[in-house]
Amino acid sequence: MEPHNPGFWQNWQPTMRASLCFVIQEGKILMIRKKRGLGAGKINGPGGRLEPGETPLQAAIRETQEELCVTPLNLSERGELHFQFVDGLALHCVVFTAEGCIGDPIETEEAIPHWMETSAIPYHDMWQDDQYWLPGMLEGRIFKGYFQFDQDLMLSHHIDWF
Repeated sequence: MEPHNPGFWQNWQPTMRASLCFVIQEGKILMIRKKRGLGAGKINGPGGRLEPGETPLQAAIRETQEELCVTPLNLSERGELHFQFVDGLALHCVVFTAEGCIGDPIETEEAIPHWMETSAIPYHDMWQDDQYWLPGMLEGRIFKGYFQFDQDLMLSHHIDWF
């Protein structure tokens, strides 16, 4: 496995597909502290694995509803994340932003909600890759990111901006 080799990503196939949804409202972003599963303890956007037959957009809405009990509005696809983990997990994630939401977020078994200023995102409490693509996404840029991880440690990264 050599993700730093460009040819690696051309033939790469995910073993899991997921989505993320970042709700932005009144200049703030809705983040979660994940309570269980991949990335437990980290700050992230709500999201998770696609169910059989589900599109990334449908998954983004469903996961936000399940994790925070709110419905995101006017979702826009903003980017794609490709993760290759040393343990073999190959994760493809489609990232969306939403223009607000219906309801007030509440804590669930999966997540603790946090509204925060986009200038105060705690990158030190997040996956290491987030600091490389999230600021550009918040500026309105579209991206494709490629990352290799050994558990929580990022070994390599590359981002194409559009």
